[in-house]
Amino acid sequence: MTARNGAAYLERLRTHSPELWVGSEKIVDVVGHPATSGAAAEIARLYDLQCEDGNEDMLFEPADGDGPVGVQFLEPRSREDLEQRHAMHKKWADSTLGMMGRTTDFVSAMLMAWNANADFFGDNADKVRDYFRHVRDNDLFLSHAIADPPVDRSKPASQQPDPYTYLGVKEQTAEGLIVSGAKMLATAAPYSDEILVWPFSLRKFAPEEKPYAIAFAIPTDAPGVRLICREPFGGGNAFDQPLSSRFDEMDAVVVFDDVLVPWDRVFINQDYERVNRIWEINSNAFTGAQTSVRLMAKLQFVAGLAKRATEVVKTDQFPQVRDALGEISTYIELTRAAILASEAGATPNQDGVLFPDLRPLYAIRNSGNRWYPRVREILQQILAGGLLYQPADVSAFDSPIASDLAKFYRGPDNSSVDRISVFKVAADLAVSAFGGRHELYERFYAGDPMFLRINTQFNQYDWTEPLGLIDGLLATSAEHARTAGAAEPDRTEGGAAA
Repeated sequence: MTARNGAAYLERLRTHSPELWVGSEKIVDVVGHPATSGAAAEIARLYDLQCEDGNEDMLFEPADGDGPVGVQFLEPRSREDLEQRHAMHKKWADSTLGMMGRTTDFVSAMLMAWNANADFFGDNADKVRDYFRHVRDNDLFLSHAIADPPVDRSKPASQQPDPYTYLGVKEQTAEGLIVSGAKMLATAAPYSDEILVWPFSLRKFAPEEKPYAIAFAIPTDAPGVRLICREPFGGGNAFDQPLSSRFDEMDAVVVFDDVLVPWDRVFINQDYERVNRIWEINSNAFTGAQTSVRLMAKLQFVAGLAKRATEVVKTDQFPQVRDALGEISTYIELTRAAILASEAGATPNQDGVLFPDLRPLYAIRNSGNRWYPRVREILQQILAGGLLYQPADVSAFDSPIASDLAKFYRGPDNSSVDRISVFKVAADLAVSAFGGRHELYERFYAGDPMFLRINTQFNQYDWTEPLGLIDGLLATSAEHARTAGAAEPDRTEGGAAA
């Protein structure tokens, strides 16, 4: 098997559609249903992109494979490999305007780190390696589900109202584990071939949490797996909902109802100590690179949107608007610098796989979750009432009020159609439910911002250089004090100067 195109992706999704619930409706055709078809088509377009003439750099020939596969699976062993991965992430992010946070190059980056550090999994190391090759050689689209539903955050899994509120092991059989419970928030799961499941928790697992200390992979259409989705934002037309009609990748709670996980897909089995150390895999080095590149593309899109919208109504000449646009471009360049720094500081693991430097990537992860809400606020501030000024839908252009639109909705140098089309995009991002979801996503996709910053920028941070600077100054100050004290006359009681 080799890298697949969009048609192959959609065909597999049609024949392996998951059990998907939107409200009381069970969707049996993810590819064709209005609520999900837009994002499915966009993901298919990404698969086509890697197969297009001129994009040969998005594929490579693995030494242990039978043909070209996606660069998302390339284990970097040189600076050039890192740059090739960077370019691949950017092409996919640009293609979706940074609006799809969980394209397949995200979880594949995580899985690649698992493969590169497979020895972490002990006796299951070869299972991880085999699964990585399976996903790579079949070019599968993976989602992941790692968080527990927020039923009672004050208590661990074993103390929830039902022991299978959180996903846990009910039984071990000759075929594999029987698991029940739920995981969230599986973004893009309705479009995925399989789901990578493992427990993410700020709380350390205790011995009594063993049944919940599991990691495995499962097809989305496996018996007993069902997806409960939030309200969809897709289904509209490309003029009135230019972003949400295409890029609503959907979030879902994954319910496991006595699901059999075959042994060859079980990577951690009730090993709470190993789960507590799972960060040793260092998958954040590669997922952080992907999310930083995606954030840069998204910030670039918002910057371009803001500039074009202000040009249309001639507010781009105002100093406060230029200052706001300059603020967005600052975030873009800080993100770009962090990505390049992470590549320049990459270090090899024991097998020679280059892992990007986490420090600048963590800095962006802990800043982007604050920058993006600010950027959305800037859109609201500089476009103001113009965001609420648009006619309800495209049919207005072919109605008795068409002449009103031509007169009152035009710009100084633009037709009403051109002006409205720009502001429809801005409104879809700045004031719609789709735009609100994106702000929430950027705030929390990597975890609680406060605890994330405490853990990565305080607990894990190397304080050697900052402390060295202050300690050096204090040492100098102490030396000056001793020197000054030696030259001063003795003024203590009974001293010579008394």
